[in-house]
Amino acid sequence: MTRVLVARQDNLGDVLLAGPCVRAVAASGAHVTLLTGPHGRAAGELLPGVSDLLTWTAPWIDPEPPPVTAEDTGEFVALIRARAFDRALILTSFHQSPLPLALLLRQAGVPWIGAISEDYPGSLLDLRHRVDGDPPEPVRMLSLAEAAGYALPPDDHGALALRRPLPDTARLTGGGAYVVVHPAASVPARQPSAAWSRETVRALAADGHRVLVTGAPAERALTREVAGTSGVDLGGRTSLAELAAILSGARVVVAPNTGPAHLAAAAGTPVVSLFAPVVPQERWAPYGVPTVVLGDQHAPCRATRARTCPVPGHPCLETIDPADVCRAVTALAQPGAVLPETAELTSG
Repeated sequence: MTRVLVARQDNLGDVLLAGPCVRAVAASGAHVTLLTGPHGRAAGELLPGVSDLLTWTAPWIDPEPPPVTAEDTGEFVALIRARAFDRALILTSFHQSPLPLALLLRQAGVPWIGAISEDYPGSLLDLRHRVDGDPPEPVRMLSLAEAAGYALPPDDHGALALRRPLPDTARLTGGGAYVVVHPAASVPARQPSAAWSRETVRALAADGHRVLVTGAPAERALTREVAGTSGVDLGGRTSLAELAAILSGARVVVAPNTGPAHLAAAAGTPVVSLFAPVVPQERWAPYGVPTVVLGDQHAPCRATRARTCPVPGHPCLETIDPADVCRAVTALAQPGAVLPETAELTSG
């Protein structure tokens, strides 16, 4: 059996978006080891096609990088060498280089390595793949697998997906239909204010929806404030798999551009995407499910990749009318509603 290492070393949303690529490699019958960073491991555990996982913090990718030491990189090279991989695919965002990891994999004896690279790779890559235009990130990563000779099976249409079954979360969700609001984002520039999110929860509740507010343990103060008396606060009460189950059962998920928005898409749930244009929505909007994108996509922060909003008042998100969120939720929740995969509304 061919042993293939697939690497995607950043956040959980990025790992989820790698799912179609991973499944294409697994469909060949290969044993697929997924290499993640610490922030993405839990997402990797949910991906179909993954045989096992390795985790290592890449100092050139992690937002809080550790020092580069000979001991750390030496231990990583020894670990990879011991696994005796036949091939490796290195998945990166457009602003990241695959070459540092390729160098370490070469030192570990990996005989064949493929990656998307604008930089001259010398002898570090056997496949230097290039992608034209600005396709959605899952399509971009899948194109590398296809260039390496892998393909999804005919009955796999390339959407995001999760391992099933997911945990039973009835004790958290209770009975009846619900909408999820996930107010936090991993990058502050992509997150609306707590006050705006709280007003949106109130508007959804007034519109007749039962609203569950989700978040990580570190976001409990935020979810408590956002839920108020109008929503059910589930902040810090779920594992990632349990969060996936809650999102899977929702009629619609309302979230900024962050990992749980992609988790909702992987669960097959429509998304109202509160999208700050610091990165292009064409690449990073929820993929493969009906989606309504809200937010000023022409704001001054457009394409800056800013981590903290550079515009006073955060107008790209704070000017979204909660009534528009309610209208989008209603449209997406209609049984059999036919919408473009990604629609865009502008508050006005």
